[in-house]
Amino acid sequence: MISETDRDRISDAIRTAEAKTSGEIVCVLAETSSQPGALPILIAAIVALALPWFLVGYTDFAVERILLLQVFVFVLLAILLLLPPVYMALIPRRARRAAAHRVAAEQFVVRGIARKKDRNGILIFVSLAEHYARIIADEGIAARIPQAEWQAAVDGLVAEMRAGRIAEGFIGAIGTCGDVLAAHFPRTPGSGDELPDRIYVI
Repeated sequence: MISETDRDRISDAIRTAEAKTSGEIVCVLAETSSQPGALPILIAAIVALALPWFLVGYTDFAVERILLLQVFVFVLLAILLLLPPVYMALIPRRARRAAAHRVAAEQFVVRGIARKKDRNGILIFVSLAEHYARIIADEGIAARIPQAEWQAAVDGLVAEMRAGRIAEGFIGAIGTCGDVLAAHFPRTPGSGDELPDRIYVI
């Protein structure tokens, strides 16, 4: 989804932003957060089960041919409906966003942000298939910075994503978040870098 050069540019942007603040920034890019579940298989099964009734009523196919067509239709539909663009279209928008939000919350924990001593880390999360972007701040930051202050970074990130400029979106959001963090959590002599300066691609 992004090149090694882009990963390096994002890492450099994180280091530059964190040089001004005691807060830390973690970036995660997910190709998709939604899973197809059983719905595509259920649809394929219903169509395959209904097919013989149609064929018996409107054709004079032999039983063997009908059964063969039934299996063929089931397999073909199952493969088609499990393609990411297709099954994403089957999932309601609210469910897609809920799945992306859940994965963002999981990544916040998995990447160690919640274990920071000062509770002053943020996660910049993007899930491409769901067109979802969110910034999650740990409780130390959330107590002093309202969520609305991150909106400019989210808006810029979404705009760049829509134009296909993933790296630029992250770099812009990192810069904006770094400025917000620096205003509330300036760098101090005791500030340490507890988390890796990199983007995680999942």
